[in-house]
This record gives sequence, C-alpha cells and structure tokens, in this order.
Amino acid sequence: MKYTLMHKNIPVVDMQIDEATGTIIKLEDVHDIQHLPLGISTQKTGIDRKALNDWWTGRSIPASRDGIREALEKLEIYSTTLLLTKCCGLSLSDQYWVCPKDSGLRWEAVNFFYNDFSKDIGEILFGLEPKNPKQINLMSPDNTSDGWLRKKWIIADGIRYLMKGGSGVYQQEPFNEIIASAIMRRLNIPHVPYVLIFDGDKPYSLCENFVTPDTELVPAWRVHTHFKKDNQDSNIKHLLRGCETLGIPGIREALDKMLVLDYIIANEDRHYNNFGFIRNAETLEWLGAAPIFDSGTSLWYNTRRVGSPVECKPFRSSHIEQIKLAEDLSWFNSGTLVGLFDEIVEILSESDEADDKRRAAIASAVTERCGHINDKILS
Repeated sequence: MKYTLMHKNIPVVDMQIDEATGTIIKLEDVHDIQHLPLGISTQKTGIDRKALNDWWTGRSIPASRDGIREALEKLEIYSTTLLLTKCCGLSLSDQYWVCPKDSGLRWEAVNFFYNDFSKDIGEILFGLEPKNPKQINLMSPDNTSDGWLRKKWIIADGIRYLMKGGSGVYQQEPFNEIIASAIMRRLNIPHVPYVLIFDGDKPYSLCENFVTPDTELVPAWRVHTHFKKDNQDSNIKHLLRGCETLGIPGIREALDKMLVLDYIIANEDRHYNNFGFIRNAETLEWLGAAPIFDSGTSLWYNTRRVGSPVECKPFRSSHIEQIKLAEDLSWFNSGTLVGLFDEIVEILSESDEADDKRRAAIASAVTERCGHINDKILS
C-alpha cells in the first residue's frame, strides 16, 4: 500500500509498505529531505531505504515486551511491526506519521496530542480483555511505545500520561522512578516527575508526557549514528561533537547531571534510546537536552545484593569509571540531600515486596554513593 511519510503536515517521502510484513519495500518521490528522521543518510541513488526501514520498524513494540506474545495472539497478528500502519505510525514522542496516499488526512485530525485514542491495545498489553473483543480499535500510541516493561498511555483530565509497571520478585522499577525523581528534585536536575499508583496490588509509575504538539524527542542514538565516529574519539566525545555540530545547546552540563544521577542510583540501563534531545518539529530548531526520564532499572532492582557492583551504560561499563567522565560538579550541593535516607525508606514502605532490611539497605547505599560525589569534588 502507498503512504507518504509525514512530519506533522510536511510531506517527506512517498513509499510503499508491504501489508504482509509491515516493512517499507519501495521509496518513491522525495518531498523534503531536511525533514527525514535524523540519522537517515542519503546516497547518490537517494534515501537509504534500509536505514529508513530500520527506523520505521524500530518504532514498533519490541518483541521483549512483557506480555507481548499473548497480546499478539489475541489480536491474531504475528508481528508488532504490523501494528504500525494501524495507527498511522503515530507516536506521543515525535511528530512523524504515515498518511495513506491521496487520503487527504491532516495531522490535526489524527495526532494523539489533541485527539482521543483507543484503550484496547493498552488493555490487551496489560492482560485484560477489551470491552468489545470483536471490534478492537488499533488507533493507539501504545503501538509505537518502546521498552520491555509493561506500559500503556492513558488520558486523565485531558493530559497524556505513561503508566509503566515493574518486573521480577520486587516489582521495584516504579518505586525507583519516584526515588530518582526525589533525588533530581533536590539537586535541581531537569527531569520528568513520576508518581506512584496502584492498579489492584500492582505498583505502577505514572508520568506526564513531556513532548508537546510542537516538539519531539530525538534519542541520543539518532545523533550518535548521524555522524561517522572518529576512531580516536570516545563515545561521549563523539556524542558531544555531534551535538555541537548540530547546534544543540547545554549538552555538556546535562550529561554531567545525568552521569551523577546514574551513579547515585546505580542505573544499569541508560542506553542511547532513553535519553536524548528536544527539537521543534516544524522549524527543526534544537532546544536542548530532554529532561531525564526512565530511570527505573536501577537501585539493585533485581538482586538481593544491595550495594553490589553492577554494570552500567552508555559510555562505560563501570559506574566508577563512568562518573569520572563528569567534568563540572560545582553545581552539586550535598546539603540538599539531607533527609534523603528517610525519604527513600518512606517511598519503599509502600512496597509489599521490600522488607525493612531491604529498604534501609537501598537508602544506605544511595546516601553512601552521594558521599562519593562529594569525594570527587574534593579530590
């Protein structure tokens, strides 16, 4: 079937998508090459179709998502890629979408920032039966949500929120998001605030969408792959060089603050797709770093050995080595962290899976790591 890749109401490129696989099989007329997704290279023969296809299929729900196999069985669909065109590829993270050729659809009529969306996919992903199983509505931003934890978008009082669960024995990731929010609030680090909610006996984190109808999130991976890496450059230097070339402001300071947070909470999964940058979707003006989000895979969430060394990402595999990459820590004020131990214990007190010993161990490990930041400042 023929579609036009759109950036809001700006046509980018005409293409054909295979209805059997959900993949792009042919590119046709190019309308605006400047509005291609960042990192899609152009060749003498035109746009790199494989790169565009990787970007397109990468918008789909990952196969590792908790409960996705059962959800696909209910939908009688064998691949999450096939869900993309069912929602026009629309997302609540950026402004790209695919418009059926000659349909005359406008972004204003279909986007999820202004318009309601179906709850069916979200309910199925949470293991629930949709209200009308025979007429499942697939028009939902849940079709383009990433990550392996169970999650769904909801609307409350007109505001779009992402609801995300936990994993394993401790179901700790939602609590970790609240703790990370508390630390960043105290240290005045730009972040997405999270709150804790319960659905039945299961904890979930809830955060408001920080992308607006005029802006979009560009993951760091898109910048990282947009430029050829010099063999002599470290990964962080390569990313900083790319940001400087693109004109993205304030990135060195933002990365320093992210590195500090991730050290304090022993974050194991700060990969290139869960931090990034904000730009205006129409003018392509870079506004700066995105507020920090998605910090749940931390605080020894899946082990009893609280305080033990864990691997980290994205620039080093060791937290001790990675924190050394922070250049300016003059902003770090340990005085704002007074009382953090008690706040962490209080947050974790709502967990049925974490006993008093585990709560105290996590709070102690965090406060100890905060002290390490002071040691680095004084050294």
